[in-house]
This record gives sequence, C-alpha cells and structure tokens, in this order.
Amino acid sequence: MITIGLTTWTEHPALIQNVDRPVKLAEYAAALPVVEVDTTFYGIPKVSTVENWQRQVPAKFQFIVKANKLMTKHDYGEETASDEERTQAFTAFRRMVRPLVKAHQLKAVLFQFPPFFQRTTESLQWLFEVRDQMADLPIAVEFRNPSWYDPALTDDLMRYLKGLHMTHVIVDEPHRLNDGVPFTPTIADDQLALLRLHGRNEKGWFDRGQDWRGKRTLYQYSSEELASFAQTVRKLEPQVKEVCVIFNNNSAHDAAPNALTFKDLLHLSWHGLGPQQMSLF
Repeated sequence: MITIGLTTWTEHPALIQNVDRPVKLAEYAAALPVVEVDTTFYGIPKVSTVENWQRQVPAKFQFIVKANKLMTKHDYGEETASDEERTQAFTAFRRMVRPLVKAHQLKAVLFQFPPFFQRTTESLQWLFEVRDQMADLPIAVEFRNPSWYDPALTDDLMRYLKGLHMTHVIVDEPHRLNDGVPFTPTIADDQLALLRLHGRNEKGWFDRGQDWRGKRTLYQYSSEELASFAQTVRKLEPQVKEVCVIFNNNSAHDAAPNALTFKDLLHLSWHGLGPQQMSLF
C-alpha cells in the first residue's frame, strides 16, 4: 500500500481550488488519507483537541504526530529540561494520542531529532529509552546529523532500529559533507517506510537568515524528480506493509500540487476518504 500526505492541513490552497483561506481538516481528508501534525512539537494539546480532529475525518484517516521537543532533546543548549519534566512530556504525549490509538488512527509518532543529535553511545541509549517510554506505540525516527549515515555503519543502524521496532525516516533535503543528511532509501521495519520530502533549496536551507523558517522549504519538485521518487517507492513497496510519502516543501504552497501530481504518477486512489465539500466558501 502507498499513501501520501502533507505537513499540516491548513496551508494547502491547491486542495480547495486555491481559495484564499485556511483549509479545513475535513476538506483535507477528502483529498488525502494521512496528515502530519507538527504543532505537537511546540506544545502537547489536550485530549479534547485530538478528539475534535477525529470528528472531522473519516474512520480510516490517519495522523502522523510529531514528538514534543522535550522528547527529542531540542531543548539542549537552551534551558535544558529536568529529567522529571522530560518524563512528564512523555506521559502527557501518550495520554494525548490515546484516542488515535484506540481508533487505529495513529500511523506513527515522528521523532525528528535536532542536527546536533549525533550518532554516539549516549544517543543510541536515548533511542532505547524512547522506546521504553513510548511502550508499543509506532515510532518513526528522522536523523538530521550526517554521522548517522556512515556507509560502513548504516546496516548496523537499521538492525538497531529494527530491534526497537522503529521506522527509519527516509529524508530528501539539501545536504553537504558536514551538514544535512543524504537520501538513504533503506528500511528498518517491515511495517512502514516513511519518506519526508523537504525540497532541495540549498540556499534557503543553509542560509539561516531572519526569514529562514519561511524559506527553507521553498522548492517545487520537477517531473523528473517526482518520477525518481516514484521508482524508489515502487522498490520499497514489496518490502513493507505501507509506504507513506509526506511532502513538506511548502514555503510557496508547492507541497499539495506536487503530492497530487505524484498521486497521479503512481495511479493511486484510496477508499474511505471524506466527502468532497459542496461549497468551498
């Protein structure tokens, strides 16, 4: 099975005929079967908020939910949280996703680690502790430091992740020798292959100016690039239960058009999407 989704649901006007307003979750769910929720990185919402999401989507719709920053140690170097605060974050997060788990709507919890999270014994131990804290919840791990992709050690990494029942996130992003990570289409777990496509805007990605967050994913994938991703997905498909592709190249609202083109390229259709809205206004 192959699924396609986007990061957030509000910022994709192509899904509502380019009407100039935020996209509603119900409208998003009429077009695509999965969404990645990133706001949980900054703060863990109430259970009632999650239940409200569920009321807006069909039963088969699924969520990828980004782990809170305390769970990925993004707070290091700032006001580092105490062990107790970190444990509380895990507890609150598990409680928050419980309705999704009960309804089989949680595809994965995305642990996107910071660029300074290098491959060390301490980091490998933290992955073990993450699994312990998250119990049997589905986990996907995205590394952003190139130390994780030493060619001589990649197989060992995949075996380690497999032992922890974690999905390896396959990343497409700008990368240099000591910054960013290469596109590495290898899997660790036979349940899910997750691709996150950030675009290839090298200048916007590495030049951290005032508007860096607004420009780093300013990129539109070409037909040739999408065709190459399609080949990768087809190679991965026999190896896993599901291949999920998330487009995050959305600084100029290019993610949804690229995703819809990619859907057509792979001749995909999904049962159980939400109803098309009669009025977009």
